[in-house]
Amino acid sequence: MKISIANAPVSWGIMEIGARRRPDPKVFLNELAQAGYTGTELGPYGYLPTDSEELRKELNDRSLTMVSAFVPVALKEEEADLLPMRMVAHALREAGAEFIILSDAIWPERDDVAGRAQESGVAFSEADWEMARVNLLRALGDAARYGLRCVFHHHAGTYIETPEEVERLLDLAPVGLCLDTGHYAYGGGDPVEAVRKYGKRIEHLHLKDVSKKGLAAARKNKLTFFDAVEEGVFCPLGQGLVRFPEFFRELESMGYEGWAVVEQDIAAGPDKEDEPLRSAIASREYLRRFGI
Repeated sequence: MKISIANAPVSWGIMEIGARRRPDPKVFLNELAQAGYTGTELGPYGYLPTDSEELRKELNDRSLTMVSAFVPVALKEEEADLLPMRMVAHALREAGAEFIILSDAIWPERDDVAGRAQESGVAFSEADWEMARVNLLRALGDAARYGLRCVFHHHAGTYIETPEEVERLLDLAPVGLCLDTGHYAYGGGDPVEAVRKYGKRIEHLHLKDVSKKGLAAARKNKLTFFDAVEEGVFCPLGQGLVRFPEFFRELESMGYEGWAVVEQDIAAGPDKEDEPLRSAIASREYLRRFGI
């Protein structure tokens, strides 16, 4: 498989939604490169330099490629605010990225049932789905104007979390799928089956693993998504419930080529400053078993 491996600020606790920590950007970039990755996501707008020349220099100094960025949009809101997406799109274009990753916003009522959305009854109405379609088409048009391919990322704590919601979303518009192995499992799905089902609709990948014990505890204790992250629900690749050997066989059979971004959403505090680097190295070493 011709897959290039990146990582992202979220693996250092630098979240686009509800950021818990913000280590110096140079430290993040140094550690990402040290761990063996050749690409990065942008992270929250303003975390990495917004000046294009400065950003390109920081990346070039470490032989890194800007791959993409994750942008949440409140899909069910009438005329959802796309200005943050446009700001990110401009930065991505200047940095030479190919993708912009759209997600629904995290909503409190869905965050409360993250990992249990299928049985919760908290779901989009038909009117919400129509508004999501309208906003998605608007976002696709904006991305195209910046020369970017917009792909959609399902996410725990949003209204597009379960396999059924992912399928419905993809029926709304000609948007590619950013399949996140961890979030798909968190939402009750099987990432291996997702590859079989969606095939070439998968245009971008987030590689994430979920602790089987941690996810069971999050569901039993009715944790919000953010609380589950605090409890360490995500783990280095190969240490959780995602069946990566089968997953990569399916990817190879469908001929996937491109970037895969390793992510491990964490909330590392001062007492665990070395955790992001250790976890990033562990995940990178695991992928080498598959020749990636």
